[in-house]
Amino acid sequence: MRAEGAAKIERNRMQSRSAIVGIGQSEVGRRSEKSSIALGLQAAVAAIRDAGLEKGQIDGIVTSQPRSNPMPNCSAFIAERLGIRPAFINDISLGGAAAVSMVISAAGAIQSGLCTTVLCASAGGGQPVSKNGRGHGKLASGWEDFLYPFGAVAAPVDYALAARRHMHEYGTTSRQFGAIAVACRKHACLNPNAQMRKPITLEDHQNSEMIADPFRLLDCSLVSVGAGAVVVTSAERARDFPQPPAYVLGMGCSCRFGSVAYAESMTTVGGKDSSRTAYQMAGIKPSDVDVVELYDCFTYTVLVALEDYGFCAKGEGGAFVENGRIELGGELPVNTHGGLLSQAHVGGILHITEGVTQIRGHGGPRQVKDAEIAAVSGQCGQLGIHATLLLGNHAH
Repeated sequence: MRAEGAAKIERNRMQSRSAIVGIGQSEVGRRSEKSSIALGLQAAVAAIRDAGLEKGQIDGIVTSQPRSNPMPNCSAFIAERLGIRPAFINDISLGGAAAVSMVISAAGAIQSGLCTTVLCASAGGGQPVSKNGRGHGKLASGWEDFLYPFGAVAAPVDYALAARRHMHEYGTTSRQFGAIAVACRKHACLNPNAQMRKPITLEDHQNSEMIADPFRLLDCSLVSVGAGAVVVTSAERARDFPQPPAYVLGMGCSCRFGSVAYAESMTTVGGKDSSRTAYQMAGIKPSDVDVVELYDCFTYTVLVALEDYGFCAKGEGGAFVENGRIELGGELPVNTHGGLLSQAHVGGILHITEGVTQIRGHGGPRQVKDAEIAAVSGQCGQLGIHATLLLGNHAH
């Protein structure tokens, strides 16, 4: 009991002690003549300027590994190119959970006194996967020989297993997955920095190519290049910056498994644990959240996250996303920027920049009215690894 009590006290101490005060994006698209690092630097400079800072005022840098051209010591490379000598650096390699984890790392470094102002930058994006897979015996993660011979050679297959299980257990339908794709595309059409801005219908979704049953083409995230960045500082200092702060009200991480092949459950995943930690830290309930930016490498990841974050009961995600409920003007707007499904697949960093945009009230035609609290998710490990941020426009 003493350990549990101490942990609760420490969570309360961390509450609202950091804030995001600058955001930046590069242009996004399927291809770019610029390297992923060049795009990352573009986003970093934009975020620093948005925060009203000079680069010399940044004393911490956290980066995620660019998937298109991974490199060791990425944070040090970014610092060098920016002409910064930071007191704190960190590289995070957690796939789609890296962006949220970067902010969590930055908040911890600031709260511990290692630095005062941290740039979190993420560059690159998804790359086409060879239809031939990686080849027998060429291990990267350790489980390939147990998956590849059976056709599990790419992410769509792995996530499709989980989606099919949800359909089996709860009667979820392909058209319900399609409602998520349609909502994200509607929102992307309002985002000038979105890769896909042509509206789609449920029928378009149903007629799109089957990729890995039950996933059709429009259930799958885009192949993209691009970058995003945010600047994190203490809540006390945040009031002195030119942009309205997005206070970090709650944070959470979880790891239930590293591969869906070893999942105890494919229909209750890491988001259940990470969101619960974040809610407890923030002292709020799911019903207090106004807008949600959920990592959406596939439509199913949104549906299961809505359940595990407590926005609906387990098994009711399919019904919850129907009839415009997750669209702008609906009960709970989701992925107001278009997400990985329609804006761009740049990891999860653009989910964070959009969450901040909504909290600031700067969303323009895609702004959620009176948005005060935003939930942002990131996940990897085929749903087993999850990270959560709760952002608000007032410190709690």
